Amino acid sequence: MSVAAFARLIERLAFTPSRTGKLALLEDHFRQADDPDRGWALAALTGGLAFPAVKAGAIRAAAAARLDPVLFAASYDFVGDLAETVALMWPDTDVATEAPSLADAVQRLTLAGRTEAPALLAAWLDRLDDSARLAFLKLVTGGLRVGVSARLAKTALAHFGGRAPEEIEEVWHGLAPPYLDLFAWLDGRGERPQVDHAATFRPLMLATPLEDADAAALDLSAYAAEWKWDGIRVQLVAGAAVRRIYSRSGDDITDAFPDIAEHLGFDAVLDGELLVAHPKADTGDGAGEGTPEIAPFNDLQQRLNRKTVTRRMLAEHPAWVRLYDILFDAGEDLRPLAFADRRARLEAWFARTRPERMDLSPLVAFSGFDELAALRRGSRGRAIEGLMLKRTDSVYVGGRPKGPWFKWKRGPLTLDTVLMYAQRGHGKRSSFYSDFTFGAWRAAAGGGRELVPVGKAYFGFTDAELAALDRW
Repeated sequence: MSVAAFARLIERLAFTPSRTGKLALLEDHFRQADDPDRGWALAALTGGLAFPAVKAGAIRAAAAARLDPVLFAASYDFVGDLAETVALMWPDTDVATEAPSLADAVQRLTLAGRTEAPALLAAWLDRLDDSARLAFLKLVTGGLRVGVSARLAKTALAHFGGRAPEEIEEVWHGLAPPYLDLFAWLDGRGERPQVDHAATFRPLMLATPLEDADAAALDLSAYAAEWKWDGIRVQLVAGAAVRRIYSRSGDDITDAFPDIAEHLGFDAVLDGELLVAHPKADTGDGAGEGTPEIAPFNDLQQRLNRKTVTRRMLAEHPAWVRLYDILFDAGEDLRPLAFADRRARLEAWFARTRPERMDLSPLVAFSGFDELAALRRGSRGRAIEGLMLKRTDSVYVGGRPKGPWFKWKRGPLTLDTVLMYAQRGHGKRSSFYSDFTFGAWRAAAGGGRELVPVGKAYFGFTDAELAALDRW
């Protein structure tokens, strides 16, 4: 499969609005493309590719060597997307060579150094037409934006291989591109891939927002309530020689939180909320550290996306995990059990293990809906987003099934502000003014009032809302 063929797939996906149509295109691709190219295409669609040396700077360097800088700057400002601007402006050449295969492109980009990346990009752009250039540059930057989520791609894989999506999820995080063993299994040429399940991420069970219609129909006697903590959802996977911390999407973030990883000396898979907390002193009752003081989410943000974690960072923003659920206990799969039974197992496990830098998320007692609503209203300022409602008989299922779990987040605070500036967006929103700066009035030093910027907003709008704002 050449980069040009990959470009045709990307273009067709981008111009196919329906989910069913996208699934059909992906299934056809998996059926017709050869290994390893179909695996590399799958990795590109699911965000599984990374080229450390080939960043936006390399694309700009390649453009600077071939394109008029003034015209490029003006075009980029109008188009708003770097890859699209370069693809449209790149000069046609008479180079009569075949486009590279997708596998060759991926392998050479992976091995490329920073100094050679611009020349490598330029050489390949010379061999491609406009649409293929765009797909190639989107592949490089990781921003395909064709309306295909990782979940949709895995669903297409399941349809292609006659498997349930849950079967794909169970092995997915133990595999790596170009997924040769996975395709051999789905083609019927091999066994189910053997992955190290002891170190594998299991898809988390997610809640659906509680709407008024849902609330009115709920039999609250069938539900347990707990706080929805304002952190990030994580899965702790620990066993013999295995210590992993996974984000909600399955990214391995173990190295970013060594203060948690060092305490994963047990054999279990746990579901919880990663927070920053300052433990209270040990009371001497044998229970270890006391209930910690949970810090605001802003403190946790200081720990996120860090390549290195300093001692000062560990001291000022110590991590903590508040546990919600237990999925495995010493190799026993507890997911088929009801939530009430898993909760009892979690409490017993915690009492037996007493892991440091962790505690249990408490269940919230309530007598009816009015009391729940009052608890939700009173949760502001305590590192709590709202409440969770979980059916006591619910089994643990990856994904977001409707009904077993609900999240009831508290309403946001509002502030009257003045729209000060509007800037044109980037990418698919380059034709809208979508980046807004807001200000608020304050007393000026010399008397009177002055307008000062207090924040920006650049997401959360639909295209229709942006068009209305543009007209206004």
